[in-house]
Amino acid sequence: MRKKTPPLALSRLPEKTPPLNSVSTPCLPDFIESWLLSGDIQQHSPRTIESRRERLRGLTWFLNQRQLQSCGVNEVRGFLHYLTHGHEEPGGRFGNPRLNRPVTPGTVKSYYSSIRTLFNWLVEEGVIETSPIERIKPPIDRPDQIVTFTLEECTRMCKAARKGQHPNRDEGIILMMLDTGARVTEICELKVSDVQMPAGKPGSITVNGKGGKKRTVPFSPATKRLVYEYLSERKEDDDLPEGQALWLSDRGRDTGGGLTRIGMLRLVKRVAAAANVAGKRCSPHTFRHTFAIEFLRSGGDVFTLKEILGHESLAMTNRYVAIAQADISAQHKKHSPVSKIKKR
Repeated sequence: MRKKTPPLALSRLPEKTPPLNSVSTPCLPDFIESWLLSGDIQQHSPRTIESRRERLRGLTWFLNQRQLQSCGVNEVRGFLHYLTHGHEEPGGRFGNPRLNRPVTPGTVKSYYSSIRTLFNWLVEEGVIETSPIERIKPPIDRPDQIVTFTLEECTRMCKAARKGQHPNRDEGIILMMLDTGARVTEICELKVSDVQMPAGKPGSITVNGKGGKKRTVPFSPATKRLVYEYLSERKEDDDLPEGQALWLSDRGRDTGGGLTRIGMLRLVKRVAAAANVAGKRCSPHTFRHTFAIEFLRSGGDVFTLKEILGHESLAMTNRYVAIAQADISAQHKKHSPVSKIKKR
Protein backbone atom coordinates (compact mmCIF):
# COMPACT_ATOMS: atom_id res chain seq x y z
CA MET A 1 0.00 0.00 0.00
CA ARG A 2 1.44 3.33 -1.16
CA LYS A 3 2.04 5.94 1.49
CA LYS A 4 0.32 9.23 1.05
CA THR A 5 2.59 12.16 0.49
CA PRO A 6 2.11 14.58 3.36
CA PRO A 7 0.99 18.04 2.29
CA LEU A 8 3.64 20.73 2.20
CA ALA A 9 3.72 22.95 5.22
CA LEU A 10 2.74 26.55 4.54
CA SER A 11 6.03 27.70 5.96
CA ARG A 12 7.85 25.86 3.16
CA LEU A 13 5.93 27.57 0.32
CA PRO A 14 7.88 30.35 -1.42
CA GLU A 15 6.58 33.75 -0.49
CA LYS A 16 5.07 35.75 -3.33
CA THR A 17 6.39 39.30 -3.32
CA PRO A 18 3.61 41.75 -4.08
CA PRO A 19 4.24 43.84 -7.20
CA LEU A 20 5.80 47.21 -6.55
CA ASN A 21 3.23 49.79 -7.62
CA SER A 22 4.00 52.84 -5.53
CA VAL A 23 6.79 55.39 -5.26
CA SER A 24 8.39 56.84 -2.14
CA THR A 25 7.25 60.45 -1.66
CA PRO A 26 10.77 61.77 -0.91
CA CYS A 27 12.05 60.19 -4.16
CA LEU A 28 9.17 61.42 -6.33
CA PRO A 29 10.57 64.91 -7.17
CA ASP A 30 13.78 63.35 -8.55
CA PHE A 31 11.79 60.91 -10.66
CA ILE A 32 9.63 63.76 -11.96
CA GLU A 33 12.67 65.78 -13.04
CA SER A 34 14.15 62.73 -14.79
CA TRP A 35 10.85 62.18 -16.57
CA LEU A 36 10.68 65.82 -17.70
CA LEU A 37 14.29 65.62 -18.88
CA SER A 38 13.38 62.56 -20.90
CA GLY A 39 10.52 64.50 -22.47
CA ASP A 40 12.87 67.34 -23.36
CA ILE A 41 15.24 64.88 -25.06
CA GLN A 42 12.26 63.53 -27.03
CA GLN A 43 11.60 67.09 -28.24
CA HIS A 44 8.41 67.70 -26.29
CA SER A 45 7.47 71.36 -26.45
CA PRO A 46 8.53 73.67 -23.58
CA ARG A 47 4.84 74.41 -22.99
CA THR A 48 4.07 70.69 -22.53
CA ILE A 49 6.99 70.19 -20.15
CA GLU A 50 6.12 73.22 -18.06
CA SER A 51 2.43 72.26 -17.77
CA ARG A 52 3.42 68.76 -16.66
CA ARG A 53 5.85 70.17 -14.10
CA GLU A 54 3.12 72.40 -12.68
CA ARG A 55 0.63 69.54 -12.35
CA LEU A 56 3.12 67.21 -10.70
CA ARG A 57 4.15 70.02 -8.37
CA GLY A 58 0.55 69.96 -7.16
CA LEU A 59 0.74 66.23 -6.56
CA THR A 60 3.96 66.48 -4.49
CA TRP A 61 2.46 69.37 -2.51
CA PHE A 62 -0.57 67.22 -1.67
CA LEU A 63 1.55 64.24 -0.59
CA ASN A 64 3.77 66.36 1.65
CA GLN A 65 0.90 68.35 3.09
CA ARG A 66 -0.92 65.12 3.98
CA GLN A 67 2.37 63.60 5.25
CA LEU A 68 1.97 60.58 2.97
CA GLN A 69 5.13 58.51 2.72
CA SER A 70 4.39 56.92 -0.65
CA CYS A 71 2.34 57.54 -3.78
CA GLY A 72 0.21 54.63 -4.95
CA VAL A 73 -3.33 54.00 -6.07
CA ASN A 74 -5.00 55.29 -2.88
CA GLU A 75 -2.86 58.42 -2.78
CA VAL A 76 -3.59 59.21 -6.44
CA ARG A 77 -7.30 58.71 -5.84
CA GLY A 78 -7.07 61.05 -2.86
CA PHE A 79 -5.28 63.67 -4.93
CA LEU A 80 -7.83 63.59 -7.76
CA HIS A 81 -10.58 63.94 -5.17
CA TYR A 82 -8.69 66.87 -3.64
CA LEU A 83 -8.49 68.60 -7.03
CA THR A 84 -12.27 68.65 -7.19
CA HIS A 85 -12.82 69.79 -3.59
CA GLY A 86 -9.61 71.58 -2.60
CA HIS A 87 -11.16 75.00 -3.22
CA GLU A 88 -13.51 74.33 -0.29
CA GLU A 89 -10.64 74.36 2.23
CA PRO A 90 -10.05 77.59 4.20
CA GLY A 91 -6.62 78.19 2.67
CA GLY A 92 -7.76 77.50 -0.88
CA ARG A 93 -6.47 74.82 -3.22
CA PHE A 94 -2.74 74.15 -2.75
CA GLY A 95 -2.73 76.63 0.12
CA ASN A 96 -3.44 79.53 -2.22
CA PRO A 97 -6.39 81.69 -1.07
CA ARG A 98 -6.96 82.84 -4.65
CA LEU A 99 -7.66 79.28 -5.79
CA ASN A 100 -11.11 79.22 -4.23
CA ARG A 101 -13.20 78.15 -7.22
CA PRO A 102 -13.94 74.67 -8.58
CA VAL A 103 -11.78 73.38 -11.39
CA THR A 104 -13.32 72.10 -14.61
CA PRO A 105 -13.57 68.37 -15.38
CA GLY A 106 -11.09 69.00 -18.18
CA THR A 107 -8.53 70.26 -15.66
CA VAL A 108 -8.91 67.14 -13.51
CA LYS A 109 -8.52 64.99 -16.61
CA SER A 110 -5.33 66.82 -17.60
CA TYR A 111 -3.84 66.12 -14.15
CA TYR A 112 -4.86 62.47 -14.49
CA SER A 113 -3.19 62.31 -17.91
CA SER A 114 0.11 63.73 -16.63
CA ILE A 115 0.17 61.37 -13.63
CA ARG A 116 -0.64 58.38 -15.85
CA THR A 117 2.16 59.29 -18.28
CA LEU A 118 4.63 59.66 -15.40
CA PHE A 119 3.82 56.27 -13.88
CA ASN A 120 3.90 54.55 -17.28
CA TRP A 121 7.41 55.97 -17.72
CA LEU A 122 8.39 54.68 -14.27
CA VAL A 123 7.23 51.21 -15.34
CA GLU A 124 9.31 51.46 -18.52
CA GLU A 125 12.33 52.51 -16.45
CA GLY A 126 11.88 49.55 -14.11
CA VAL A 127 11.29 51.72 -11.05
CA ILE A 128 7.92 50.08 -10.42
CA GLU A 129 6.36 46.91 -11.79
CA THR A 130 2.83 48.10 -12.39
CA SER A 131 1.26 51.52 -12.59
CA PRO A 132 -1.23 52.37 -9.83
CA ILE A 133 -3.12 54.53 -12.29
CA GLU A 134 -4.26 51.37 -14.13
CA ARG A 135 -6.82 50.79 -11.37
CA ILE A 136 -8.25 54.31 -11.63
CA LYS A 137 -10.71 55.11 -14.40
CA PRO A 138 -10.09 58.42 -16.18
CA PRO A 139 -12.32 61.30 -15.07
CA ILE A 140 -15.25 62.07 -17.33
CA ASP A 141 -14.88 65.33 -19.21
CA ARG A 142 -18.13 66.36 -20.82
CA PRO A 143 -17.39 69.17 -23.27
CA ASP A 144 -19.03 72.47 -22.50
CA GLN A 145 -21.68 73.75 -24.85
CA ILE A 146 -20.07 75.87 -27.54
CA VAL A 147 -21.12 79.50 -27.27
CA THR A 148 -20.00 82.14 -29.76
CA PHE A 149 -20.10 85.90 -30.13
CA THR A 150 -22.42 87.36 -32.71
CA LEU A 151 -20.84 89.47 -35.42
CA GLU A 152 -22.71 92.47 -34.04
CA GLU A 153 -21.13 91.86 -30.62
CA CYS A 154 -17.70 91.59 -32.24
CA THR A 155 -18.28 94.93 -33.97
CA ARG A 156 -19.19 96.56 -30.65
CA MET A 157 -16.10 95.12 -28.97
CA CYS A 158 -13.87 96.48 -31.73
CA LYS A 159 -15.37 99.94 -31.23
CA ALA A 160 -14.91 99.64 -27.46
CA ALA A 161 -11.26 98.64 -27.96
CA ARG A 162 -10.65 101.84 -29.93
CA LYS A 163 -11.57 103.88 -26.85
CA GLY A 164 -8.86 102.38 -24.62
CA GLN A 165 -5.30 103.54 -23.99
CA HIS A 166 -3.91 101.24 -26.69
CA PRO A 167 -6.50 101.21 -29.50
CA ASN A 168 -4.31 99.60 -32.19
CA ARG A 169 -3.03 96.91 -29.85
CA ASP A 170 -6.39 96.04 -28.29
CA GLU A 171 -8.40 96.01 -31.51
CA GLY A 172 -5.55 94.24 -33.28
CA ILE A 173 -5.62 91.42 -30.71
CA ILE A 174 -9.38 91.03 -31.02
CA LEU A 175 -9.25 90.97 -34.81
CA MET A 176 -6.34 88.50 -34.85
CA MET A 177 -8.14 86.10 -32.49
CA LEU A 178 -11.35 86.40 -34.51
CA ASP A 179 -9.51 86.20 -37.85
CA THR A 180 -7.26 83.20 -37.14
CA GLY A 181 -9.04 81.11 -34.50
CA ALA A 182 -5.67 80.68 -32.77
CA ARG A 183 -5.49 79.54 -29.15
CA VAL A 184 -4.82 82.23 -26.56
CA THR A 185 -1.43 80.71 -25.69
CA GLU A 186 -0.48 80.76 -29.36
CA ILE A 187 -1.40 84.45 -29.58
CA CYS A 188 0.53 85.27 -26.39
CA GLU A 189 3.68 83.54 -27.61
CA LEU A 190 3.83 85.33 -30.96
CA LYS A 191 7.08 87.13 -31.72
CA VAL A 192 7.55 89.97 -34.19
CA SER A 193 9.36 87.51 -36.46
CA ASP A 194 6.28 85.23 -36.50
CA VAL A 195 4.26 87.79 -38.45
CA GLN A 196 4.44 87.95 -42.24
CA MET A 197 2.88 90.94 -44.00
CA PRO A 198 3.97 90.92 -47.67
CA ALA A 199 2.94 93.92 -49.77
CA GLY A 200 -0.30 93.45 -51.70
CA LYS A 201 -1.09 90.10 -50.05
CA PRO A 202 -2.92 88.96 -46.90
CA GLY A 203 -0.85 88.60 -43.76
CA SER A 204 -0.14 85.43 -41.82
CA ILE A 205 1.25 84.25 -38.50
CA THR A 206 3.33 81.20 -37.67
CA VAL A 207 2.12 79.77 -34.39
CA ASN A 208 3.63 77.14 -32.14
CA GLY A 209 0.73 74.76 -31.53
CA LYS A 210 0.20 71.85 -29.18
CA GLY A 211 3.01 69.33 -29.15
CA GLY A 212 5.37 71.90 -30.64
CA LYS A 213 3.69 71.62 -34.05
CA LYS A 214 4.04 74.82 -36.03
CA ARG A 215 1.44 75.97 -38.52
CA THR A 216 0.88 79.07 -40.62
CA VAL A 217 -2.48 80.81 -40.37
CA PRO A 218 -3.52 83.66 -42.69
CA PHE A 219 -5.36 86.81 -41.65
CA SER A 220 -7.29 89.45 -43.57
CA PRO A 221 -6.12 92.85 -44.88
CA ALA A 222 -8.12 94.64 -42.14
CA THR A 223 -6.19 92.81 -39.42
CA LYS A 224 -2.97 93.34 -41.35
CA ARG A 225 -3.54 97.10 -41.40
CA LEU A 226 -4.03 97.28 -37.63
CA VAL A 227 -1.00 95.11 -36.89
CA TYR A 228 1.08 97.30 -39.21
CA GLU A 229 -0.11 100.47 -37.46
CA TYR A 230 0.58 98.95 -34.04
CA LEU A 231 4.12 97.94 -35.00
CA SER A 232 4.72 101.32 -36.62
CA GLU A 233 3.91 103.18 -33.42
CA ARG A 234 6.26 100.88 -31.49
CA LYS A 235 9.16 101.64 -33.85
CA GLU A 236 9.31 105.10 -32.37
CA ASP A 237 10.62 103.57 -29.14
CA ASP A 238 12.89 100.76 -30.39
CA ASP A 239 14.06 98.85 -33.44
CA LEU A 240 11.68 95.94 -32.85
CA PRO A 241 14.08 93.00 -32.54
CA GLU A 242 12.63 89.89 -34.16
CA GLY A 243 12.65 87.99 -30.88
CA GLN A 244 10.48 90.56 -29.12
CA ALA A 245 6.89 89.68 -28.25
CA LEU A 246 4.26 90.89 -30.71
CA TRP A 247 1.68 91.97 -28.14
CA LEU A 248 3.32 93.88 -25.30
CA SER A 249 2.04 94.31 -21.76
CA ASP A 250 2.09 97.70 -20.07
CA ARG A 251 1.06 96.71 -16.55
CA GLY A 252 2.63 95.19 -13.43
CA ARG A 253 5.74 93.03 -13.47
CA ASP A 254 5.12 92.05 -17.10
CA THR A 255 5.58 95.59 -18.41
CA GLY A 256 7.57 95.48 -21.62
CA GLY A 257 7.12 91.72 -21.98
CA GLY A 258 4.49 89.80 -23.88
CA LEU A 259 0.90 89.77 -22.71
CA THR A 260 0.14 86.67 -20.64
CA ARG A 261 -2.97 84.50 -20.78
CA ILE A 262 -4.30 86.37 -17.75
CA GLY A 263 -3.57 89.67 -19.48
CA MET A 264 -5.44 88.56 -22.58
CA LEU A 265 -8.39 87.39 -20.50
CA ARG A 266 -8.56 90.71 -18.66
CA LEU A 267 -8.40 92.59 -21.95
CA VAL A 268 -11.30 90.60 -23.43
CA LYS A 269 -13.41 90.95 -20.29
CA ARG A 270 -12.76 94.70 -20.14
CA VAL A 271 -13.65 95.25 -23.79
CA ALA A 272 -16.70 92.98 -23.58
CA ALA A 273 -17.99 94.85 -20.53
CA ALA A 274 -17.50 98.20 -22.29
CA ALA A 275 -19.42 96.82 -25.29
CA ASN A 276 -22.27 95.54 -23.07
CA VAL A 277 -21.68 91.91 -24.09
CA ALA A 278 -23.21 89.78 -21.36
CA GLY A 279 -24.81 86.42 -20.76
CA LYS A 280 -21.98 84.37 -22.25
CA ARG A 281 -18.40 83.39 -21.57
CA CYS A 282 -16.28 86.40 -22.52
CA SER A 283 -12.86 84.87 -23.01
CA PRO A 284 -10.25 84.53 -25.78
CA HIS A 285 -11.43 80.97 -26.45
CA THR A 286 -14.88 82.25 -27.40
CA PHE A 287 -13.25 84.08 -30.31
CA ARG A 288 -11.81 80.73 -31.42
CA HIS A 289 -15.29 79.19 -31.35
CA THR A 290 -16.70 82.19 -33.19
CA PHE A 291 -14.11 81.94 -35.96
CA ALA A 292 -14.82 78.23 -36.47
CA ILE A 293 -18.60 78.62 -36.68
CA GLU A 294 -18.46 81.66 -38.97
CA PHE A 295 -15.93 79.90 -41.20
CA LEU A 296 -18.33 77.00 -41.73
CA ARG A 297 -21.37 79.23 -42.12
CA SER A 298 -19.59 81.05 -44.91
CA GLY A 299 -18.97 77.83 -46.83
CA GLY A 300 -15.53 76.83 -45.53
CA ASP A 301 -14.75 73.10 -45.55
CA VAL A 302 -14.10 71.08 -42.42
CA PHE A 303 -10.68 69.80 -43.51
CA THR A 304 -9.30 73.30 -44.02
CA LEU A 305 -10.80 74.36 -40.68
CA LYS A 306 -9.06 71.43 -38.98
CA GLU A 307 -5.68 72.58 -40.30
CA ILE A 308 -6.27 76.23 -39.40
CA LEU A 309 -7.29 75.38 -35.83
CA GLY A 310 -4.47 72.88 -35.39
CA HIS A 311 -6.72 69.97 -34.38
CA GLU A 312 -5.09 66.55 -34.42
CA SER A 313 -8.31 64.86 -35.52
CA LEU A 314 -11.72 65.76 -36.90
CA ALA A 315 -13.45 64.86 -33.63
CA MET A 316 -13.35 68.41 -32.20
CA THR A 317 -13.82 70.06 -35.58
CA ASN A 318 -17.00 68.05 -36.14
CA ARG A 319 -18.55 69.66 -33.05
CA TYR A 320 -18.50 72.93 -34.95
CA VAL A 321 -19.93 71.21 -38.02
CA ALA A 322 -22.96 70.01 -36.06
CA ILE A 323 -23.69 73.54 -34.82
CA ALA A 324 -23.18 75.09 -38.25
CA GLN A 325 -25.44 72.52 -39.91
CA ALA A 326 -28.18 73.16 -37.36
CA ASP A 327 -27.86 76.85 -38.11
CA ILE A 328 -28.06 76.23 -41.86
CA SER A 329 -31.18 74.09 -41.41
CA ALA A 330 -32.85 76.81 -39.35
CA GLN A 331 -32.00 79.45 -41.94
CA HIS A 332 -33.28 77.23 -44.75
CA LYS A 333 -36.55 76.66 -42.95
CA LYS A 334 -36.93 80.39 -42.43
CA HIS A 335 -36.05 81.52 -45.96
CA SER A 336 -37.05 78.58 -48.18
CA PRO A 337 -39.14 79.86 -51.15
CA VAL A 338 -41.28 76.72 -51.03
CA SER A 339 -42.12 77.37 -47.39
CA LYS A 340 -43.10 80.93 -48.27
CA ILE A 341 -45.34 79.74 -51.11
CA LYS A 342 -47.09 77.19 -48.90
CA LYS A 343 -47.68 79.80 -46.20
CA ARG A 344 -49.53 81.93 -48.74
